[in-house]
Amino acid sequence: MMERKRTDCPALPPGWKKEEVIRKSGLSAGKSDVYYYSPSGKKFRSKPQLSRYLGNTVDLACFDFRTGKMMPGKLQKNKQRFRHDPLSMAKGGKPDLNTALPIRQTASIFKQPVTKVTSHPGNKVKTDLQRAIEQPKQLFWEKRLKGLRSSDVTEQVLRTMDLPKGLQSVGPDASDDTLLSAIASALHMSSAPITGQTSVAAEKNPAIWLNTSQPLCKAFTVTDEHIRSGAEQDQCPQGCRS
Repeated sequence: MMERKRTDCPALPPGWKKEEVIRKSGLSAGKSDVYYYSPSGKKFRSKPQLSRYLGNTVDLACFDFRTGKMMPGKLQKNKQRFRHDPLSMAKGGKPDLNTALPIRQTASIFKQPVTKVTSHPGNKVKTDLQRAIEQPKQLFWEKRLKGLRSSDVTEQVLRTMDLPKGLQSVGPDASDDTLLSAIASALHMSSAPITGQTSVAAEKNPAIWLNTSQPLCKAFTVTDEHIRSGAEQDQCPQGCRS
């Protein structure tokens, strides 16, 4: 036997009904189940079903499904519990900053003490080899630009810059285009001096001895004569250049 009580629900839009079913017999006698009915008669058994149906028309964040009332205090209490719950921190929540440090930031349900170790003069510091090793870099990335040519706004291919004879490529696909890309990238990305590959071994086996911080070219030196020659070309009118 069950007793059914259906009443209006003011917290929901007009026409919505709340039904409370009270059990009269059996082991669950005295317990009750709550259901909601839309104006069209559709039955809802849980708050998630109700939220999906109503969508953004009604904010059910502080809606209590059992009583059928809006309870803002309950929402605030849930926020505070989530903020101080260590399990919520493990799921991406913000850590509780109102604790005395140090605190072990783990998913444990209890706050466990942390032993703070202070260094002493007699201690030996161990080097972390994993962090000491230089991060890997891609070799010969300039080869990906092979066959690509720059063009102006009218889609006319720009003429490749003529490089000095003292610049010679090192590594596979030793072309002027690859060398130009390597030097331009080094000038743009690095603040260190550009010297080229100073090791002779890089010419024999660049895959092993290549210095990734330098462009793919043999070692070169810029003299005062090169600087004066470049300055004179910049000062010469365009018509006097060959």
